[in-house]
Amino acid sequence: MERAGTTGPAGPDASPVGAAARPHGVAEARSLFDREILRQALAGAFRKLDPRVQVRNPVMFVVLVGTAVVVLEAIRHPGRFTWSIAIWLLLTVVFANFAEAMAEGRGRAQADTLRRMRSETEARKLAADGGETRVAAAELAKGDLVVCEAGDLIPSDGDIVEGIASVDESAITGESAPVIRESGGDRSAVTGGTKVLSDRIVVRITAERGHTFLDRMISLVEGADRQKTPNEIALTILLAALTIVFLPVVVVLQPFARFAGASVSVVVLVSLLVCLIPTTIGALLSAIGIAGMDRLVQRNVLAMSGRAVEAAGDVQTLLLDKTGTITLGNRMAASFIPVPGRSEEELADAAQLASLADETPEGRSIVVLAKQRFDIRERDLGDGHEFVPFSAHTRMSGLDVGGRSIRKGAADSVRRWSADQGGATPEGLDELVARVARAGSTPLVVADGPTVLGVIELKDVVKQGIREKFAQMRQMGIRTVMITGDNPLTAAAIAEEAGVDDYLAEATPETKMELIRSEQAGGKLVAMTGDGTNDAPALAQADVGVAMNTGTTAAKEAGNMVDLDSNPTKLIDIVEIGKQLLITRGSLTTFSIANDVAKYFAIVPALFVATYPQLKALDIMRLHSAQSAVMSAVIFNALVIVALIPLALRGVKFRASGSAAILRRNAFVYGVGGIVAPFVFIKLIDLVLTATHAY
Repeated sequence: MERAGTTGPAGPDASPVGAAARPHGVAEARSLFDREILRQALAGAFRKLDPRVQVRNPVMFVVLVGTAVVVLEAIRHPGRFTWSIAIWLLLTVVFANFAEAMAEGRGRAQADTLRRMRSETEARKLAADGGETRVAAAELAKGDLVVCEAGDLIPSDGDIVEGIASVDESAITGESAPVIRESGGDRSAVTGGTKVLSDRIVVRITAERGHTFLDRMISLVEGADRQKTPNEIALTILLAALTIVFLPVVVVLQPFARFAGASVSVVVLVSLLVCLIPTTIGALLSAIGIAGMDRLVQRNVLAMSGRAVEAAGDVQTLLLDKTGTITLGNRMAASFIPVPGRSEEELADAAQLASLADETPEGRSIVVLAKQRFDIRERDLGDGHEFVPFSAHTRMSGLDVGGRSIRKGAADSVRRWSADQGGATPEGLDELVARVARAGSTPLVVADGPTVLGVIELKDVVKQGIREKFAQMRQMGIRTVMITGDNPLTAAAIAEEAGVDDYLAEATPETKMELIRSEQAGGKLVAMTGDGTNDAPALAQADVGVAMNTGTTAAKEAGNMVDLDSNPTKLIDIVEIGKQLLITRGSLTTFSIANDVAKYFAIVPALFVATYPQLKALDIMRLHSAQSAVMSAVIFNALVIVALIPLALRGVKFRASGSAAILRRNAFVYGVGGIVAPFVFIKLIDLVLTATHAY
């Protein structure tokens, strides 16, 4: 599909504002240690002590039951050791609750703002006779028609069926620049809570009551509706199984101790059980999942479920649109190539004159390139000149001035125009046009009346750093595929420059679907972006479908994520966030299980070394006494949860590498670290307890 070097001017959608610069919107991030979040999380930590809440987490439910047993023992047989163990076991549960409450609390302030926006909005509902009735936004039903004029808030999600307007979406996206919304096409969808800045539109409501975009955002940022993902459920089952395995192990210690003539109290047995089961990851598992979705929200991406976030982390194939994702989207003048017998400066001078009134990015780039190469600046044309605008019929634009007629445009159109002026196609022009096309660029031919001067090369500029991004994806085992409507020749040139693994040229909705199904048939998870109704089938078929917020309602309903910034390159960030979530969960699981090994060597030898002196070889920590060993292990078990909360919420630092490299790094850093840390800190706690004569 060839266009003669002119497109519509870049609209407000063209350059999203970076998340860091946003004063509003969902992406507004709060400090990890925000005082208000800490206060709410602390209160929430105690509210979550409700057994009905704790039973959802088998590991922490066992700790809560053990705490209750120790408290009963402390009431029956009061003692400093028993009460101390009871308090630290209770703190272990509270710290776990605190981690989850911290993750949930980071979105509550934003949710309150969105809730107020929803409850305070009124709608001008259209009646069948054309009259208007003011109703609360919450009372609108699917199919209702509402009128919105300048200054009105759009009351609910819908499609414009009449009119065109400028809309401020900053309350939702944080994007300060207004966007154009109009009936028909791919720009008709509007979101409840956004504000009309100009003109009048009629909107048909497309959302059911209680299921609007705002409702989903509120549920997401609060974490209230978060469902456990398949991976999280599987890990919960594994942790529960490990807990069940340790129960009989600990229980048989009591008859074993009696047989050996030793005495092991119920309090010690409960402490040993809590220290041996994977309490660290059990305490942080929910917080890791919520924080992963929160990181997406901070990037202004709304995930419809945690499953989508996890799927992003397992993606093996990325389908990326060329325009706006791999390339800047606006073709820019790269060079002036004169035909034999003409100079580059002569061509540049004529090209600039023909582009003076061209306000498209391509036209402006021609003016700038002529200025940079030959210091040719805009001239005072005086009276008697006429600019010729581009039209789809002529596929040319230009300038008539002082008896000269200058045109630039598609090669065949300019050749015909030049012939009509009495000129002839110069030798070598066709070869120049073909050479530019083979390089993946767009050729624009320039003629001054009957004289053809040469070719302007318009290049679809590949984004800086995108090749390195694709190299990182490849290193992680992710295959990148560029999708474009360009012909195969142009697509191949841009794919080579960008460094993608493959490309799909002259793409249609049907060929996109075929590609996705082919990849999935090979056992791969596929991610893609889209914004139009024609993208909806492919978005629904993809494992991770990221719809642009500026797109149609059909696209947003088909995908399982919505990018509020409508920035197609965000797909790469989404994949990295998904991988970071999985890496964080795997790292802390490794650390937690490694911890259990070290705590076993801390407690068991200290308990039985007096009865079985042979165990002295295993008592490598040389703790002061059996009581101090148990107490030190329980204190460490509680405090390590607090120490790891920031890591669980921020995530393990993401590095682009393959699965084998990540596994080796986890084993070394979190596996070895998980074994070493308890030995060091349990010994330090024991020294403190001994120095203070606590035990």
